[in-house]
Amino acid sequence: MLLINESFFFALFEYSFLKYALLTGLIMGFVTPIIGSFVVIRRLSFIADTLSHFSLAGLSIGLFLINIMGFTFISDPLYLAMIFSVIGALFIEILRGYYQNYKEISMPIVMSLGTALSALFISLSGGFNSSIYNYLFGSILTVGDEYLIFIAITTAIVLGLLFIFYKEMVMISFDETYAKLLGIKIARFQFVSTIILAVIVSLSIATVGVLLVSSLMIIPVAAAMKVGKSFKNTIIIAIMFSETSIIGGLWLSYELDIASGATIVLLNLLILVLVGLFRRFYVRKRLKQTQLDIQGK
Repeated sequence: MLLINESFFFALFEYSFLKYALLTGLIMGFVTPIIGSFVVIRRLSFIADTLSHFSLAGLSIGLFLINIMGFTFISDPLYLAMIFSVIGALFIEILRGYYQNYKEISMPIVMSLGTALSALFISLSGGFNSSIYNYLFGSILTVGDEYLIFIAITTAIVLGLLFIFYKEMVMISFDETYAKLLGIKIARFQFVSTIILAVIVSLSIATVGVLLVSSLMIIPVAAAMKVGKSFKNTIIIAIMFSETSIIGGLWLSYELDIASGATIVLLNLLILVLVGLFRRFYVRKRLKQTQLDIQGK
């Protein structure tokens, strides 16, 4: 077990780091499937990976400035990761405008820049260490009260924007042509949605790490799409799947002393497989019942 020999749920009432981890997970488990639903509908799943890799550049530069240069004005490299994630989103939008007919190539270009900067500053910082490993694969148990408050406030702002512009975002995601006819400023809302995605991607790093961020956004949505009857229904189901994997992943990682980020993602994948099997069995059963009904008539 991790540090202490008692049940996870009893330890929650005693140890603050577990409370912070659970609250962080619940917040991110709620907001990431919402953002992920819009990302999937717009067929931009690769953009989350791109921004997470560009965030790693911010993290590595932050660690270099703190550990090597001795800068004290940066309290946590995760703040710099958010700045770089937003910068990466701006680069993507600029390149998408420049390559009008080949917009998808903007993401490999930005990812390449982020990966190169990451490799450079990681080497300047002395190579891989435990801090880099935690940022790559997540270390939700190390989230403190200050960063938890920052996550909560930032997420509240993002959810507020989504609530205000929900109708426009849905229209743009499903039918840009119709949205244009209604007078919606497509470019403006696409820019805002990309910035929102960048912010959530950077916040998710603390939960599952740079390399697994996209899975936290996409996999619950992929599972929910198998059983959801509408867009809103799919979002609700995706949130349920996401929160289940967060709580289950934290519990298992605590009890078995294994990596929390990887456990959360593996539970998400397990849910996806189970939903797929259930869907296949359910469809077959309905088809068989329909055939029997036809034969009975």
